[in-house]
Amino acid sequence: MAAFRHILPPLLLALAVLLAWEGYCAASEVSPLVLPAPSDIVRALWTERGPISGHALSTLTVTTLGFSTSVVFAFAVSVALHFTPWLKRGAMPLFVASQTVPIVALAPLMVLWFGFGLLPKVLLVILVTFFPMLVSLLSGYAATPQAFRDQLVSMGARRWDVFRRATLPTAREPFFAGLRISATYAVVASIFAEYAGARRGLGIYILSAKNSFRADLVLSAVVVSATLTLVLLGLLLLVERLTGRRYRKAGHVGA
Repeated sequence: MAAFRHILPPLLLALAVLLAWEGYCAASEVSPLVLPAPSDIVRALWTERGPISGHALSTLTVTTLGFSTSVVFAFAVSVALHFTPWLKRGAMPLFVASQTVPIVALAPLMVLWFGFGLLPKVLLVILVTFFPMLVSLLSGYAATPQAFRDQLVSMGARRWDVFRRATLPTAREPFFAGLRISATYAVVASIFAEYAGARRGLGIYILSAKNSFRADLVLSAVVVSATLTLVLLGLLLLVERLTGRRYRKAGHVGA
């Protein structure tokens, strides 16, 4: 019931926006080529459900591979930087600089360097999504109370034991915050990579629909993209809650 109260306000607001949109299109008689009504978009989604599903599956594959690899990469790099401060001082400015390069410029470069296969799209998703997770993990590590560390050291714990028993559990919540931020970029990065050069995917579908002046199909692909992102965020929320229960039962520090 509590969850329903949380989702009810955004659902009502979204419904009000859709009704106002539909009413405006009907009253103003605006051309569907310029602004299709929500009913037109739903109709296009149903009519094109086969092609859109195929392209969405391709985008989902890229997003899943890229995002999961990014999680592993961000965690491994965060551990390396945490245990080697001199490496952190040298590498962090480079990581920050990598985020200043526009994704619009990165996407065609990846295609130019690595071709039209799966690799350039996965690499682009990694480049776009790993930095928020890296920063969140490092911030979580730094937030570990010194008293917990001192207590474990006084009990004979080694540096890795301190990290595993105190530092890592403390970083759980910041890590999931970074995951949620990165998840909102993952699908967009995949579509940008496909838009720059691919054989299948929502990016190619959007490009084809745009060239055909089918705004309803473009917005249909946008709806599918948003749905994929929301599903990914929902899965992350579920994992966060399940791991939170596990940590509380185990009595971890920072739970």
